[in-house]
Amino acid sequence: MAALLIKNGRVIDPASGLDAVRDVLIEEGKIKFIKTKLHSTKAKIIDAKGKLVLPGLIDMHTHLRDPGRPDKETIASGTRAAARGGFTTVCCMANTEPVLDSPALIEYIRTKAAATGMVNVYPIGAVSKGLAGEELVEMGLMAEEGAVAFSDDGKPIMKADMMRRALEYSKQFGLPIIAHCEDRELAHGGAMNEGALSTAIGLPGIPALSEEIMVARDVMLAKHYGQVHIAHVSSGKSVDIIRQAKKKNSSVSCETCPHYFSLTEEAVANYDTNAKVNPPLKTAQDVAAVIKGLKDGTIDVIATDHAPHNVEEKKVEFNRAAFGLVGLETALALVLTKLVNTKHLTLKEAVAKLTSAPAKILNFKNKGRIAVGADADVIIVDPKSEWEVDPLQFASKSKNTPFTGWKLQGKVLFTIVGGKVVVRDGKLQD
Repeated sequence: MAALLIKNGRVIDPASGLDAVRDVLIEEGKIKFIKTKLHSTKAKIIDAKGKLVLPGLIDMHTHLRDPGRPDKETIASGTRAAARGGFTTVCCMANTEPVLDSPALIEYIRTKAAATGMVNVYPIGAVSKGLAGEELVEMGLMAEEGAVAFSDDGKPIMKADMMRRALEYSKQFGLPIIAHCEDRELAHGGAMNEGALSTAIGLPGIPALSEEIMVARDVMLAKHYGQVHIAHVSSGKSVDIIRQAKKKNSSVSCETCPHYFSLTEEAVANYDTNAKVNPPLKTAQDVAAVIKGLKDGTIDVIATDHAPHNVEEKKVEFNRAAFGLVGLETALALVLTKLVNTKHLTLKEAVAKLTSAPAKILNFKNKGRIAVGADADVIIVDPKSEWEVDPLQFASKSKNTPFTGWKLQGKVLFTIVGGKVVVRDGKLQD
């Protein structure tokens, strides 16, 4: 593997606080030196003048649909999308076919990712067998095979005692439970946020309370039993509950997704199924609360909840359409456009939520940072480059995005994974 020398870029490493023009030397898959005016006779030079040099992004909430639904996504296609978007590490959720609920299936993900993946892939194991919420999986054996967390994402763990036992069990291995917070009885049959708009356009609503009740339950359980990470926070009241919980409880963390600070429920007013997500898009007041939570540190992480679906599952009546959107190739640009350029977050704060914060929650010691000895997972970004979202250009197999036609700022020029350039000048290197 050729050595690389990244010259003259603005290096931002939230983990150490570094934000300065530096050169970065990469050798044998590791970061060797970070200094000014570095020289190397054997390294290939990448001139990053005027560009950002960032830790490779980490998505702790990705649906790769493998095994089971290669028509939607595969590890190969999903990791190509990740590389295009600047994600050098993705953590894949367990709601596959079959469910990732055994050590053998965790091994399958690791083996297939090593063979076909373009970026690092870490499996998230199911909490319950078959995502049925009745019987715990063998967490210890799955952790040994490489599971980095446990989640029944896509389905809530409705039974409080089951959630308690899951927290107690996963705590033994120092791994979090990633909670999909939704009271299914309150949400049953709903398709969008419940409120005046759902009534006006005649769609069944999902009350925000269905998220908030489960958030409250799970942060209270975590105080006594283990580590919980609340997935895809979308409600202002959920942010408030988490904010209060974190004042007294260090075992709670949470994430939101770009669509929850970029879109409101108005995105579905014309019945655009590409904006149908779960939890549903909320009001402008909720968006403001999510942004406030990002600013004050209540919300630790920005994750994509990349959820690919084929055309047949989206081009149907709104009530019947699948929930979810693809996010790996638009996430960073939405963060830069909607949070950094608008002064809601500093660049260092925004990058932290995509790198060092998920690395800390998932115990990734050598990822999410630019430091001597760390894995050489690095991206180079032109923060001023404007581009238009065109799903036909996505590397993902699926094209279900509500951001078609949006003009965003921030383009990934280089993605380097373990010292290997997988995106060069914005193009995948197959």
